[in-house]
Amino acid sequence: MKATLFKEVGYSLSKLIEDIDLGEIGLPDIQRPFVWNQSKVRDLFDSMYKGFPVGYLLFWANGVSNGHRKIGTDNKKRIPRLLIVDGQQRLTSLYSVLKGKSVLRNDYKEQFIHIAFRPKDAKFEVTDASIRRDPEFIEDISQLWSGEKRRFSFVKEFISRLGKYRDITEEEEDSLSEAIDKLYDLHNYPFTALELSSNIDEQDVADVFVRINSKGITLNQADFILTLMSVFWDEGRSNLEKFCREARMPSKGGASPYNHFIAPEPDQLLRASVGLGFRRARLKYVYSILRGKDMETEQFSDEKRIEQFEILKNAQADTLNLTNWAEFFNALVRAGYRGQMMVSSQVALLYSYVIFLIGKRDFKLEPYELRNLVARWFFMTSLTARYSASPETTMEADLARLRNIKSKEEFIGILNQVIGDTLTEDFWNITLPNNLATSSARSPSLFAYYAALNLLDAPVLFSNLRVPEMLDPSIKATKSAVERHHLFPRNYLVKQGITELRDTNQIANYALVEWSDNIEISDKPPYEYVQKYKERFRDRLNEMYSFHALPEDWEGMDYKEFLKERRKKIAQVIRKGYEKLA
Repeated sequence: MKATLFKEVGYSLSKLIEDIDLGEIGLPDIQRPFVWNQSKVRDLFDSMYKGFPVGYLLFWANGVSNGHRKIGTDNKKRIPRLLIVDGQQRLTSLYSVLKGKSVLRNDYKEQFIHIAFRPKDAKFEVTDASIRRDPEFIEDISQLWSGEKRRFSFVKEFISRLGKYRDITEEEEDSLSEAIDKLYDLHNYPFTALELSSNIDEQDVADVFVRINSKGITLNQADFILTLMSVFWDEGRSNLEKFCREARMPSKGGASPYNHFIAPEPDQLLRASVGLGFRRARLKYVYSILRGKDMETEQFSDEKRIEQFEILKNAQADTLNLTNWAEFFNALVRAGYRGQMMVSSQVALLYSYVIFLIGKRDFKLEPYELRNLVARWFFMTSLTARYSASPETTMEADLARLRNIKSKEEFIGILNQVIGDTLTEDFWNITLPNNLATSSARSPSLFAYYAALNLLDAPVLFSNLRVPEMLDPSIKATKSAVERHHLFPRNYLVKQGITELRDTNQIANYALVEWSDNIEISDKPPYEYVQKYKERFRDRLNEMYSFHALPEDWEGMDYKEFLKERRKKIAQVIRKGYEKLA
């Protein structure tokens, strides 16, 4: 019979808090973004007060030697023996309230969890201004455990304060005291934890989580990995989160990771670091790296973990380097992309960043050469949605090609080969026109068309302004400088019997025009409104029609025939834009 992979252990709440303080149980999320709202914390305490069960905790023995210290720190705090797989939000709530500690929200702002309690009817509430003014409430139950007053003094002071507001009988005084005592005794509330053996792997841990979780919620791999990172290298995770926080706020002076393309999450940048350092894309390899697992023997060791963390630390330093970060976005601009509004896949962006970092750090490509190479790579991966299906598997294969190469010539050659094998004649002439047969407002091929217009410095349709100027993300106004205009207005098509949005909102029925022109054109038939613009731009009309993929006399064409012909022309404009890169 196979040995049981877990053991059941009983804890009191006070013992859990003590083990967290001692570092026996790892609770890094006490200083990580906390996702529960305060009403859920209120309900948790209400359930415990009533004696209801509040679920199992799931721990995982991490397999490191007893008493080993954290990497990258000079303090004496040891690595926790147990990692929290399920129950982090509950334990964070309980620890925060009992210790009077603040938590961090998703915006990285500190917030205290204030839960109020009304002893006369044992009612819990989230503290607000009205409750603070109500003497019937203990406005913050944290004071009962973390305050300077002893329990007896706390109870006496509460009753004395309430007595100044209204009369209290001896019987009621006893009742109020009993209610507060019962609240205080929650520190003895019993919890049951399942402690998983260190011998089981990460996938088994995830399977256990799903099987015992009544809601069937999938274990969040990114959060799990970042928990492991906090346990072994808390400084590394802190640096990731600081970088991500600053990437969301424009700098008031000095260098900053803020940009117009992405507000990254810590797990995304960790993926980039692992891709750079280990040429790996799958999350399971991140688990192995963080836990010190030898890929060959599958055994854990402190030595292997320290060795792998040194690689990770160096890779993360390059990933978070502000010069590298800024130079990479220059490559995206070189590819014709101007900001987040044109990026259909953050995965493609981050994986392209890995390629950029490998080229710069490991093969020492010159900035100009690297920028052009990465620009073409990003253009290709974005246009073809290379990482939309099974992104880890695809990137794992891309990185595998780069594991054993030794020179920059090999690096450049492999990327060029992948690009060439992808952007074939069949792709340009068959696949891409078919991909354009969509009404999706965030189609990769649509954004590649806009990128091509930027690369070709195309004019806005029926305007003297240029597309690159109008798509500049740094320009903010009440109205967008340019708008997507229905060449065949929707209401006009409805009158022709074409009513489905998937038909009226086809990519090939849109063009970029100035917003004022879009308003003026309104629902006029194309053969009516286009005459005015033909007169205005008589000398430049052919140029505009070429950039905007418009057949000659398109305004009089059958709508479906127009869409078919324009898709072919859009594909050719995209190709011209790419060829300018190449």
